[in-house]
Amino acid sequence: MTQLVISDVSKRYGATAALDRVSLAVEAGSRVAIVGPSGSGKTTLLRVIAGFEAPDSGTVTLDGQVLADGLAIAPAHRRRIGYVAQDGALFPHLDVAGNLGFGIPRNEPDRAARLRELMELVELDAAMLTRRPHELSGGQQQRVALARALARKPALMLLDEPFSALDTGLRESVRQAVARVLAKAGITTILVTHDQGEALSFADQLAVMREGRLVQTGRPAELYWRPADVETALFLGNAALFKADIAEGIVSCGLGEFEAETGRRRGHGTIMLRPEQFQLSSVGPGLEAIVEDVAFRGGQYAVTLRTKHDGAEARFTAHVSSTEQPQLGSTVFVSVKGGPFLLPDIVA
Repeated sequence: MTQLVISDVSKRYGATAALDRVSLAVEAGSRVAIVGPSGSGKTTLLRVIAGFEAPDSGTVTLDGQVLADGLAIAPAHRRRIGYVAQDGALFPHLDVAGNLGFGIPRNEPDRAARLRELMELVELDAAMLTRRPHELSGGQQQRVALARALARKPALMLLDEPFSALDTGLRESVRQAVARVLAKAGITTILVTHDQGEALSFADQLAVMREGRLVQTGRPAELYWRPADVETALFLGNAALFKADIAEGIVSCGLGEFEAETGRRRGHGTIMLRPEQFQLSSVGPGLEAIVEDVAFRGGQYAVTLRTKHDGAEARFTAHVSSTEQPQLGSTVFVSVKGGPFLLPDIVA
């Protein structure tokens, strides 16, 4: 069931179009991540949904209730929407119980039990209820901020870069914990993030924005392997792009000839391969290549390769396991796992 519907929403700041006729449908109980470069409009869209900004035109509805119809908007506090900011925005003068209880009426029956229930929900010890925010780690503060937002039993949760201030290792564990909490509560969630990896792992649906427009939406794996254009392909991860000749079901490039979905296209175009598709061997099979650079990245090496095929030279990066370090300057053989994707927006 569709729960949140954004229809043709536009917002300008002077001559700048922050949002340009954005439309997005969010299913109940799903997790949506909105990504895009700085200035793409993703935070403005989140603020419009939250009620912090009024759109110039377009509508926003939640469970059939109109939250915004152009400049006519429902107040933010009446939208049944939870909001967690980048820094958590906890009240420093209140302990955890005071922060959580801010959204719970003081005369509510079993209020103390509700506070303990919220702590359990976000996987924190109820003994922390008496602590002040400065006595908590960054990850604990974000979980308390989430619990405070959940206290009002929202229909929709908005997460605005909630993990960006955390250390890398902590960020992943907190993100996983938050995902578990929201899934358990069954709350529809929208995450805005600059971290593509975070978006790909967190979301059921991914929305990519650029220059105020929504350029592609879909399941994360779909967008990663079948991007709408070159910019989206490169934004969502490393990619090797090759000019290619297109025939029926076949593309030919500097790496060789590959089977591919070409539809009715013929002539020339651009194909995409992800670095993890390249497999390296010291004895073959595959196309001969020279190792020009090796960069250690923990679990993998980023290996820069140079090849020649039918007189055409190509340079690209392959990702291989860190247990398989190739030697700088050595000769290896490159094969490709899975077919290339023919980018749809590059037509000669």
